[in-house]
Amino acid sequence: MTEVHSADALHGRFAGIDLDELVDAPVVRTWLLWGMVWLMLTPSVGAAISTLFNFPDYLGTSNLQLTFGRLRPIHVNGVILGAFSSLFIGLCYYLVPRLCGVRVVYNDWGVAIAWVWNVAVAVGLLGIAFGDNHGLEAGEMPIYAGIPLFIVCAIATLQFLVTISRRLEAPLYVALWYLIGAFVWTTMNLVLGSFILPYNITGMHSAGFHGLYIHYIVGLWLTPAGYVIIYYFLPVSVRNPLYAHKLSLVGFWSLALFYPFVGIHHYLYSPIADWAETIAIVTSMMLIIPVWTVLVNFFGTVKGKWDSFGRNLPAKFLMMGAIMYLAGCFQGSVEALRIIQQPTHFTDFVISHSHLTVFGTFVVWAIGGSVYAWPRLCGRTELWSWTLGNWSFWLITVGISIMGLGLTAGGLVQGFQWMVGVEWVDSILPMRPYWFVRTLAGITMDIGMTLLVVNFTMTAMSRAREVARPAPSGPRGAVLAGGAAE
Repeated sequence: MTEVHSADALHGRFAGIDLDELVDAPVVRTWLLWGMVWLMLTPSVGAAISTLFNFPDYLGTSNLQLTFGRLRPIHVNGVILGAFSSLFIGLCYYLVPRLCGVRVVYNDWGVAIAWVWNVAVAVGLLGIAFGDNHGLEAGEMPIYAGIPLFIVCAIATLQFLVTISRRLEAPLYVALWYLIGAFVWTTMNLVLGSFILPYNITGMHSAGFHGLYIHYIVGLWLTPAGYVIIYYFLPVSVRNPLYAHKLSLVGFWSLALFYPFVGIHHYLYSPIADWAETIAIVTSMMLIIPVWTVLVNFFGTVKGKWDSFGRNLPAKFLMMGAIMYLAGCFQGSVEALRIIQQPTHFTDFVISHSHLTVFGTFVVWAIGGSVYAWPRLCGRTELWSWTLGNWSFWLITVGISIMGLGLTAGGLVQGFQWMVGVEWVDSILPMRPYWFVRTLAGITMDIGMTLLVVNFTMTAMSRAREVARPAPSGPRGAVLAGGAAE
């Protein structure tokens, strides 16, 4: 079943072209640096607010900016729009020219729009802290942040579409299929979430359209964007061809067909029409098709390469994210069933699903791609310290695993208490140990990400010192200088 459709195979067709020269390294580094900043800050906000569940007054009681209702949307939007999106867009500027054999068009815009995007994110999060909030989960960004975010997304979409149209080879590598989908779908979705839904749709219809909007963020931005990352970086990191190109296209078209309808599964047992709820349930179960096809592709791609994973940090992050994807998507599909939603709705079971997918899968895939690309952007092949990188991997892996298990178990405890008639206030006490474990798991993940950013920083600084150091004279000096340049 193996087909020769890998990034390496396509690179081999661009004979005589230096693909590294096609990548605008300053643009990629700018986006990735911003992503690293958000990677340290916004998940830490999540750990801070999770502590409120056990120690409600530790941030004080008089400052509105430090209340849960203000900090949670900062955490959610910061992780999605700040950490993940900045890393993903930066990686797109890295992989698109390498898959197309041409430079990204209008590339001199890259650094400017990176600053516009991330300053808009910062201003929007600050606005949320002061109560300027659309009130839509994952769509809280105020209009003065939403407009520049939409403009940057539209510009990046134009850049990548034009670049792909000018590619040197007719075959379209699967990562580019998903990239086109992610940017086109999200540009349209931002129109819905920023300009239409908050102002023109009200009542029950607002709830229904918000269910669609938030799942478009997850399923038509995070999901295809994550696929872009792993479909490119997994084959090149393990140096194996993609297992099955046709299977990846089944995954793409089934995602495009089924995901747009699943959002209303958040509103079962609501005034929304029963037929709409049923469509959401059916399409949620049909998402098993894209999930399983891409997972078979990922595990097939690493077949015969498992023994090399010990020191292969990018591959370890990417495959750990794939395992989390399996667990999180299983949760997501089954909790769409009415019988499963009875004990899980409004509980921490849903929060477990969100963390396993958004962070455990998509952010981890973005980290894996960055671990591969960042050293090469700094003139190296590996991070400054493999040991520190491995510590980051295990801290993040253990943290998200414990968080997922703890929230799943705690959510079921909550749900079954409510089903037997326990008052909500009385159901809080049994949850305190689960919430405390969740906070410890979040802190563990934050430490891992901070160590990773330190490793990235030292990788860049060590390269800068290496370039600045004069090469020794003589034949041996020439070899050292040539090796460094390479």
